Amino acid sequence: DVYDARRVAEHLGFPFYVLNLQEQFEKRVIHPFMGNYLAGKTPSPCILCNSFLKFDKLMDFAAQVGIDRVATGHYARVDFSEQEGYRLLRGRDAQKDQSYYLFELNQKQLARVVFPIGDLAKSQVRDLAHSNGLQTAFKHESQEICFVPDRDYAGFIQRHAGEVDENLGQLAVTAARPGPIVTKDGTVLGQHSGIHRFTVGQRKGLGIAHPRPLYVLRLDLARNAVVVGYKEDLFCDGLIAERLNWIGARPPSFPLRSSVKIRARHPDAPATIHQKGDLAYVLFDSPQMSVTPGQAAVFYQGERVLGGGWIKESIRSASECQV
Repeated sequence: DVYDARRVAEHLGFPFYVLNLQEQFEKRVIHPFMGNYLAGKTPSPCILCNSFLKFDKLMDFAAQVGIDRVATGHYARVDFSEQEGYRLLRGRDAQKDQSYYLFELNQKQLARVVFPIGDLAKSQVRDLAHSNGLQTAFKHESQEICFVPDRDYAGFIQRHAGEVDENLGQLAVTAARPGPIVTKDGTVLGQHSGIHRFTVGQRKGLGIAHPRPLYVLRLDLARNAVVVGYKEDLFCDGLIAERLNWIGARPPSFPLRSSVKIRARHPDAPATIHQKGDLAYVLFDSPQMSVTPGQAAVFYQGERVLGGGWIKESIRSASECQV
């Protein structure tokens, strides 16, 4: 990727700099990724990379060398309103929209960022690159986490946790212990080879013969158990989100009507949001499947991203939620 970027810079005739952010990447992206997985959560490291590197360290570097604006290849858009300040909007191409990954941006960052391809479809971007003679015009897209291209997250953690942090290494050893796979009522159906090998909603790879398909409902770290059930058991009425970020120049009023994405490729779900202290309580209009702790919940109104937070836990029934 570095060589490709250098060739593009040479072809178009502009200076090319490389920032070595390996140490920061380990500390702010890889370390939390491992920690969250070992805590039974399913992290989203691309959001952390955007928040702490591309729109933090990169903008700092740009300021140091006298560059006012920073452009990235995200499929998203920014506009400005006198009442609301800078607004983050979805990319025009719904299939490529990446606004979900940018919910932690703030007003200061949005004032300096440019998303040149936010109004374009992927095919148009490739055509523009081809017409300008760029060798990257038809380069294959990366679909996975960049530092785990084979998608073997558990294997990556087992190999590298101890290198990053001694405590993480010990957690990785603990997580790799065999344990029971159980139903909601505690019936043991089988054994797993490491709790960090499973995520909420997972169906394949359980190694259990059963009359009906089984899904991972939750990970019980206290018992080192993987709790499984049927598809209908995965649905819940809401979620609690923490570490909130509201993008607008002024915070919204509550209760707030919004649509909510619980995964990047998950359809928006209409919901009502209540805020209590540092937490957001999201109550869906209709139950949603596989609300996963560690993932981001991003709040939209139409094309606009209002903000979001990190899923702390699901709310199984709205009647249990006191807000």
